[in-house]
Amino acid sequence: MDSSQAFGLAHLWAQSDTIIRSVGVILLVMSITSWYLILTRALRQLRARRHGEAIERFWHAADLDAGLKLLNEAAPDSPFEALAQQGAAAAQHVRRHTHDDTLGSTLDADEVITRALRKSIALSTAALESGLTVLASIGSTAPFVGLFGTVWGIYHALVNISVSGMATLDKVAGPVGEALIMTAFGLFVAIPAVLAYNAITRANRLELSELDAFAHDLHAWFSTGARIAAVTPRAASQQDAALRITSASPASSHGAA
Repeated sequence: MDSSQAFGLAHLWAQSDTIIRSVGVILLVMSITSWYLILTRALRQLRARRHGEAIERFWHAADLDAGLKLLNEAAPDSPFEALAQQGAAAAQHVRRHTHDDTLGSTLDADEVITRALRKSIALSTAALESGLTVLASIGSTAPFVGLFGTVWGIYHALVNISVSGMATLDKVAGPVGEALIMTAFGLFVAIPAVLAYNAITRANRLELSELDAFAHDLHAWFSTGARIAAVTPRAASQQDAALRITSASPASSHGAA
């Protein structure tokens, strides 16, 4: 009982050198950083669940100003609000300067709005992907950092055993087992980071697809004054069938003639 209590994390830290302690501090910093990113992104995803309702409130608003106000109240500082604000600013800029006798008056309004929406999506994409590189780096390097600590710990333990001249099993198992703790620490840091990276990447992909769809609807609204109506799968199949019938009608009438 006393011999088992003589070995452990506290004994490893007390008997370790500067390298082992540095590895432990590095893994601790990695763990704190990854969990900070995980928690902040988790809170953001909880707030992002209200974006769908905010978009519907935007489209049911009386006018553009009322829709932007509702979007600001329901989803403040969101990529969807930034996209709508950027599109509205571009449309207002086009209306303000197209009648002037300047070079800007020759620009296509549709192209100006498209570029503004693309710029907003690019900025939102960069904001959504912030921190993912750190998570990926931690998830891929933490096991090797822990393995390096284990290898160095085993080497340090074997050197001490060779100096003492006591190479019995009980003298070898304790220091080697302590050194293996560093590998466990590396896995403890890496596994949450990898799982969080995959989950955040999937959530970002879904949000960017919704943002892209919102951008298409905004572009259609600014260009034509109306949102593109959603097409159900049944209606889409009926339209495809009508198109096939229409395309086959001239050949049928020609054959009958």
